[in-house]
Amino acid sequence: MSGDRPGGESRDADGNGRLIDRFDGLLCDLDGVVYAGPGAIPHAVESLNKVVEAGLAVGYVTNNASRSPADVAAHLVELGAPASERTVVTSAQAGARLLAEKLTPGDAVLITGSDYLAAEVRRVGLTPVTSATDEPRAVIQGFDPSIGWVHLAEAGYAINAGALWVATNTDATIPRDRGIAPGNGTLVGAVRAAVSVDPLVAGKPEAPLFRAAAAELDITEPLVIGDRLDTDVLGGNNAGLTSALVLTGVDSVHTAIAAVPGQRPDLLLADLRDLFTAVPEARPDDDGFRCSDAHARVDGDSVRVEGAGEDDLDGWRAACAAWWAAHPDDAATPRVTFG
Repeated sequence: MSGDRPGGESRDADGNGRLIDRFDGLLCDLDGVVYAGPGAIPHAVESLNKVVEAGLAVGYVTNNASRSPADVAAHLVELGAPASERTVVTSAQAGARLLAEKLTPGDAVLITGSDYLAAEVRRVGLTPVTSATDEPRAVIQGFDPSIGWVHLAEAGYAINAGALWVATNTDATIPRDRGIAPGNGTLVGAVRAAVSVDPLVAGKPEAPLFRAAAAELDITEPLVIGDRLDTDVLGGNNAGLTSALVLTGVDSVHTAIAAVPGQRPDLLLADLRDLFTAVPEARPDDDGFRCSDAHARVDGDSVRVEGAGEDDLDGWRAACAAWWAAHPDDAATPRVTFG
């Protein structure tokens, strides 16, 4: 939809124009795309298996730093999804690599996160500790449901004493089986309120995480699929890859149309079944943009959509294209009307 990366042209719906046929693999987020908490997102597992049956690679790029790739893969396999330890890349791995680049082997690192995060730090030759009294050279903070005030306080003490601060990610929320819950970014924000520096961020939306995953899977033109504009879509865009926002998690068509330029997706997908359809692209016409039967034009601070109802994704595809063309360098929230 943003039109500045390769994507190809959709054709008819007989299978030759399937969206998935434009790419050589997928790089998928997990929370909100494949699962929410312990349960699978509807239609996700069946769709990912179809991708593998079609001969394409499926990789998983996650900002969740609480579980190892082996544990994540085991969960995915339990749900019926195609996965192995090799196909999972986490922000904990990226965070540990970042620390290894900046510290000396053996240096102490305060772990504000899971046992898996500590294991990744140990794997790169650094020494995990649990208290600021251990005089750590750095603090690494990743999501773990068991984190409490005591852990956040230790991080604050160490950072204020001069320790380098690395956050595996800054996702403000995380989809769970009961709904949307506070994520690592919320916990990072609590520490930030007590210190005077910002953390270095290792995971999404930074490009290296996506590039490393693509290299691991030996794919050159993957489609990045996520449910968040500020991490998944921005990260895919930062890496120069085609990005798709799937509407099964945090963000929606309403937040998408109001997205800042760097966070605008190339594609909008209702769910992963859209991978096997000829997803239409919005094209400019005389006074707006057209997507299938839907036409959208901008009128001041509004977007008028004709030929589609509010629940028709083609209407939103046209509306986003029209609004973004009118606001290429700034973000604003339009009033969108259908009829």
